[in-house]
Amino acid sequence: MTTRSGPGNGRADPGLDAIMSERRQLINLAYRLLGSLAEAEDAVQETYARWYAMPRRQQDAIESPGAWLTTVAGRICLNLLRSARARRETYVGEWIPEPLPERTEWISGRTGGAPVDPADRVTLDESLNLAFLVVLESMTPAERVAFILHDVFCHSFAEVAEIVGRTPAACRQLASSARRRIRAAQPSATPAAQRAGIVRDFRRAWEAKDIDALIGLLDPGATAVADGGGRAATFLHPIEGGEQIARTWADLAGRRLGTMTLLERTVNGQPGLVAQQDGVTVTVYAFGIANGRIKHIWVIRNPEKLRSWTTTT
Repeated sequence: MTTRSGPGNGRADPGLDAIMSERRQLINLAYRLLGSLAEAEDAVQETYARWYAMPRRQQDAIESPGAWLTTVAGRICLNLLRSARARRETYVGEWIPEPLPERTEWISGRTGGAPVDPADRVTLDESLNLAFLVVLESMTPAERVAFILHDVFCHSFAEVAEIVGRTPAACRQLASSARRRIRAAQPSATPAAQRAGIVRDFRRAWEAKDIDALIGLLDPGATAVADGGGRAATFLHPIEGGEQIARTWADLAGRRLGTMTLLERTVNGQPGLVAQQDGVTVTVYAFGIANGRIKHIWVIRNPEKLRSWTTTT
């Protein structure tokens, strides 16, 4: 890809490189807003299409192309979130955010804008957690956009207001409401090594069809939710209770594990499991762990949400 020449001076214009360098940051933002990498990529593509649809003189008049791109991407995502609510009412079964394999490009990113109180800030790593993304699904579109832009990407409420179409004070309230939801759902911290050990023990107990061991690893009030989207066989309604989940998983071991390989993998920055059949990923399992036990299991089988895993081993 070549850069354009500036008018009359014969020198390369670095503007194109600067514009394209924002892409990863925009993908980071859009994925957290939408919970879908495919939709995030579409939103960013639309953002760039609008940029290049402008006359050159209009582009040159924009003081901060990065801020312009973020504003446009944010508005596109906000509109998509509003329409997604209606689409998900007709979705077959439960809707779970699209899981991502271990790729540092989804976690890393530049933050900018006004400083944010550390107490009111979520790191990019934390905001990638599938449990975190599930909580975001309970928010209104405006809450989600205000919270992600301010608390995760450190944009000022004045900047957020331009995207959401409300006053900075109203955006502050939206982010505060979202923050309360996050804190209420946030489990007590479990060290990373312990989380990995619990997931490993779960895999071993599952493969051994050891119901008692599975029950011991699950919180009595645990829930398991599956997303097949009508494109893959799975349970349509959440399974409630550690014992019921253990018995269901032991039954699955008898019916499916003989033809599948279970692998320990990082799912959205957290220890998880991947089931492969003939080398192809068919299911991703993400876990929410609190107080040394598994509190939530998210099962993603919709093949449209597993495209990022097709080349991941």
